[in-house]
Amino acid sequence: MYGSILYKGKKISFVDRGEGNALVLLHGFLENMSMWDYFSQKLSEEFRVITIDLPGFGGSECINSVHLMEQMAAVVNEVLEHLEVEKCLMIGHSMGGYVTLAFVDKFPEKLQGFGLFHSHALADSPDAKRNRNRAIDIVKADCGSFIYNFIPDLFAPENVESFEKEIKKLYEDAMNTSPKAIIAALEGMKNRTDKRDVLAYAKVPVLFILGKKDSRIPIEKTLVQASLPAVSEILVLDDAGHMGHIEAPKETLGAVRGFAKKVF
Repeated sequence: MYGSILYKGKKISFVDRGEGNALVLLHGFLENMSMWDYFSQKLSEEFRVITIDLPGFGGSECINSVHLMEQMAAVVNEVLEHLEVEKCLMIGHSMGGYVTLAFVDKFPEKLQGFGLFHSHALADSPDAKRNRNRAIDIVKADCGSFIYNFIPDLFAPENVESFEKEIKKLYEDAMNTSPKAIIAALEGMKNRTDKRDVLAYAKVPVLFILGKKDSRIPIEKTLVQASLPAVSEILVLDDAGHMGHIEAPKETLGAVRGFAKKVF
């Protein structure tokens, strides 16, 4: 079921598929909920799968000039309230993982488990903040150039040619995103806070999916964080970068499905 709500007068789009325990999948930066179509199709055979376009992406409107992770988590909560979801398992890819951690921090009672899919709990370092500022300047000057250079680096170098068709779709989706939305997300990620305490005090199981060839989030950082929760599972992908749902769909889908079965 395709649907939408109004959040502070702005449209937020979502898809609600299947029945049973609720599994919420959040997309990453420059993506939209269509990134989960394959996962959603398969997982909705066993679970109720909810995908959401975060503010400014896909069919959702911008809600502010800066989209803080806490604000996006509040939007996700409004969608779940609308759908009368009291408890869920939430998995977030990249920026969606940052939103997931903010959701855990704000609404811990609503979660039966959560997962960081090529994501982590650290705040931006000073160098990372400077890189975000440079990215914002590039988006303002030439958004298309930013997108064109950003997306291939998300993949392991040897996978770029193999996934030419998928990369083309990522380009198309990103080019349909306004510079305003891209900048709002970059500002929000730049200003996010350290959430390692959320992992350390998590009262529910946590899933980590990591790529050995992820140039965005070095595996060493996330492996250390994976030891923080009381209960965690880790999938390490030998031949994937930052896009395991594309580079290793069978393995990552299996990890999410298996984790969901244990959580529920």
